[in-house]
Amino acid sequence: MSGWLRITQRRSRIGSTPGQRRTLDGLGLRRIDSSVVRPDTPAIRGMVFKVCHLVDVAAADGPTGAGKGAGA
Repeated sequence: MSGWLRITQRRSRIGSTPGQRRTLDGLGLRRIDSSVVRPDTPAIRGMVFKVCHLVDVAAADGPTGAGKGAGA
């Protein structure tokens, strides 16, 4: 587990439990088709497991954007 995960919200949070909504917020997912890249850690895996029916998960090469030529 030493990589990165691309997590994409595929289903609506409407009808989900308050805990699942907080988990989506914690992952940084706000709306359908929004994606985030997070490190592959046991904590993130647990969060994904809790909302696995609402998201898609794929392996990612690494974080994008932050510090990679931004503004230069």
